[in-house]
Amino acid sequence: MDARSYDTPDRPLKPTRERFAALPANALNWVAVWRRNYLVWRKLAVASMFGNLADPMIYLFGLGFGLGLMVGRVDGVSYIAFLAAGTVASSVMMSASFESMYSGFSRMHVQRTWEAIMHTPLTLGDIVLGEIVWAASKSLLSGAAILIVAGLLGYAEFPSTLVALPVIALAGLSFASLAMIVTALAPSYDFFMFYQTLVLTPMLLLSGVFFPASQLPPAAQYATQLLPLAHAVDLIRPAMLDRPLDNAALHIAVLAVYVIVPFLISAVLLRRRMMR
Repeated sequence: MDARSYDTPDRPLKPTRERFAALPANALNWVAVWRRNYLVWRKLAVASMFGNLADPMIYLFGLGFGLGLMVGRVDGVSYIAFLAAGTVASSVMMSASFESMYSGFSRMHVQRTWEAIMHTPLTLGDIVLGEIVWAASKSLLSGAAILIVAGLLGYAEFPSTLVALPVIALAGLSFASLAMIVTALAPSYDFFMFYQTLVLTPMLLLSGVFFPASQLPPAAQYATQLLPLAHAVDLIRPAMLDRPLDNAALHIAVLAVYVIVPFLISAVLLRRRMMR
């Protein structure tokens, strides 16, 4: 038998190396993966959205009203208004990361959905890109829902808040790409706890979500400039509070790097894993 595999005598599949290609076959193939995940998700959409929103809403109202009474005003606004922007960004991070890790790992390793998809004209690169965009889409829903709640309660200014929507989408892509590397390396679900404890939690505490990053020691402030969450917060908070955006090009460029580089790394790692 040659390098090709065959489903039926008259319908040859793609060569093995092509099916496991690390890069997408074209610019639109990922849409099929996104649509497949959407059709499955919509059956449980209400429960899924409630789960994604419950945790950030508890942070927003619990800390905002509780701790906010002691803190008072921060950067010229009420503490809950300050916290709302950080909550939007952190919700995007958690939603995109968890979807890429837990759900992506299930489809790849447990359900073997990816293997089935690779017997279609799609390559592994198409699947990885579709999974990342899908995770970012779910995080966009979570972030937008919190934006709406914050706006209705007077903690966000319209229409400037709308500027935050493309930032949320970009941030979701960056966190989904990063988490896909973890998925490529994970032997089991337990492995994700290391990423959550050693990466996501410190990022949550150092990126200006709960307090201004300017309160950190100088060395820590420099370190935060390497964190995607800090750049997302620095873009979302001014938009929600109707303030000028400082260094917007830099923040966008950093988030874009976190989209592209982790995607390429995860695609290569997943190719090696799937071809074992």
